Amino acid sequence: MAAKAATSTFRPDLVGRAMVDAFKKLNPVALMRNPVIFVTEVVAAVVTVLFVRDLLAGNPLLFTGQIMAWLWFTVLFANFAEAIAEGRGRAQADSLRKARTDTVAKRMASPKDRRAIQSVSALDLKVGDHVLVETGDLVPGDGEIVEGIASVNEAAVTGESAPVIREAGGDRSAVTGGTTVVSDWLVVRITAAPGSSFLDRMIALVEGAERQKTPNELALTILLVGMTLIFLIAVVTLTGLSSYAGAAVSVPILVALLVTLIPTTIGGLLSAIGIAGMDRLIRHNVLAMSGKAVEASGDVDTLLLDKTGTITFGNRMASEFVAVQGVTDTEAAHIAVEASLADETAEGRSILVLAREKYGVSVPEAPPAGSTFIPFSAATRLSGVDTGSKTIRKGSVDAIRRFVRETAGRDVPEPAAFTQAVERIAKSGGTPLGLAENGRYIGVIHLKDVVKPDIKERFAELRRMGIRTVMVTGDNPVTAAAIAGEAGVDDFIAEATPQDKLNYIRNEQRQGRLVAMCGDGTNDAPALAQADVGVAMQTGTQAAREAGNMVDLDSDPTKLIEIVGIGKQLLMTRGSLTTFSIANDVAKYFAIIPALFIAAIPELGVLNVMRLATPESAILSAVIFNALVIVALIPLALRGVPYRPMDAATVLRRNLLIYGLGGILVPFVGIKIIDVAVSALGLA
Repeated sequence: MAAKAATSTFRPDLVGRAMVDAFKKLNPVALMRNPVIFVTEVVAAVVTVLFVRDLLAGNPLLFTGQIMAWLWFTVLFANFAEAIAEGRGRAQADSLRKARTDTVAKRMASPKDRRAIQSVSALDLKVGDHVLVETGDLVPGDGEIVEGIASVNEAAVTGESAPVIREAGGDRSAVTGGTTVVSDWLVVRITAAPGSSFLDRMIALVEGAERQKTPNELALTILLVGMTLIFLIAVVTLTGLSSYAGAAVSVPILVALLVTLIPTTIGGLLSAIGIAGMDRLIRHNVLAMSGKAVEASGDVDTLLLDKTGTITFGNRMASEFVAVQGVTDTEAAHIAVEASLADETAEGRSILVLAREKYGVSVPEAPPAGSTFIPFSAATRLSGVDTGSKTIRKGSVDAIRRFVRETAGRDVPEPAAFTQAVERIAKSGGTPLGLAENGRYIGVIHLKDVVKPDIKERFAELRRMGIRTVMVTGDNPVTAAAIAGEAGVDDFIAEATPQDKLNYIRNEQRQGRLVAMCGDGTNDAPALAQADVGVAMQTGTQAAREAGNMVDLDSDPTKLIEIVGIGKQLLMTRGSLTTFSIANDVAKYFAIIPALFIAAIPELGVLNVMRLATPESAILSAVIFNALVIVALIPLALRGVPYRPMDAATVLRRNLLIYGLGGILVPFVGIKIIDVAVSALGLA
């Protein structure tokens, strides 16, 4: 996908645009979505009014002016954090927008007549229209293929230059507007109106136009508002307390105190964290339909994965040759090679690879001259080759038994090694493929679904994350159990139907668990819609893409694991920076309060552990630190806190140690350094 290109966080053009947007976001109506920063803007406006009043009255301006400036900087820096996150998404949307064009469509008068065609703008197409798309044409809109088969370049959407096959019927019948047919032709029924296509929705979502606060964000916002109200009441109370103590505190100082104590750090970064979470998914070529889906992926308890193409490679592959008595394994390998030289199936090619790599058999590039290749037939369930006087066949066990009997013209006793190999392979979940030559049994080829080499480790990683893995397959229970054991999944659903998947998900949800699953077919749509995180494959049907709340543009089912990791990283980042922000506020409280009242209450001097120069320098240093720490944390908010699989207790301890303790220590160090600089420069 064009949007997948790496985007530097502080690329000059992004920074320039984000700085302009930061000023635009000063609009109070827009800023009210962020209550903490809105309060900061209000008090900054109050100090500005006081500054103008002092300016007109000829009073000293330096201290009030500095407080005013840094309060506005605090608001601008918070706006900048959100704007830079939005800017990265906007840069991706701009590259996506290039794929959207006013295409000329070949609208058909009748779905069956490819000769009666009218050229119209793609913008004039309606849902239900049928269009002809030929070699070199852009697909004018999202649709379902009703006739034809073609190679389609989907680089405009996925970024992958290798064309994919699209054909009518099945799970590969959906096409996306903006992709290009590179061979043959298709008749497409339009399923999305102009402006509501998949590409249009991608652009809107990438730009953040439809991003809404998630339930956790709303809960955190309520908490931040509550903390802001508490500190507001505390600061107002300090006004009376200071007057009673005979050390009246000016409004600018009280306002500055309020801003440094309310959770401006997390308030300024909260939106950027959410936007960055969706952005990280997009960089993995996954489009989330809402921020809620990203967040839910971080809380997933159960993960449903298809066996074929996810846990296994998707094609049965030869793993061993078992010869009968009187035949060596190498001889059986030679005969299997002869039977498979012209076999272009994945199983046939795997037999050649196994013979060459494990048994050292030299594999010729083509069958010997005069050979007659017998292709596989569903009727005979056999394939093979006839060469001179040799007749070699491979196929299902029953078909081989029939071939041996018919070729020999009599019943031939089945070798014990043949029978035992067939039973052993079947019980292990594999597929026994018989091999015979000239009416005699040669042996058995073991075909098996090969589990991906790193999948067991990945499932172990998910288990450390507290996630239960469930394999979904149409295989019989024996085969399913064998593959599940080899892959290391926690459970499996054998002979699965759409209703079985739906029932399993509902049962998990009734027990309070969040479920994620992936799918690409129409039969997956009910389960995708029911799952808390439903990841539809871009190559799948329209029904599947509409049912899921995420779309994987690479159509890689294993990406569910990355999606869960990104969701957990989002939750960890938000939790870590919230911990840092609250600890930060506590530290600033102990740094500022003693300096404020030390003149009226000398006993408070024992709490002035940083030995700040004056009350004014203490306040000014705290305000400056409060603004600068937002800028310092922007890269972490956008990049995310690194996630490592570990249990919840370990995560909590690590979070408190790094971000809790760090949030307490960093302000003491930072404020002290700024205080020394402020005093040396005579700013307070």
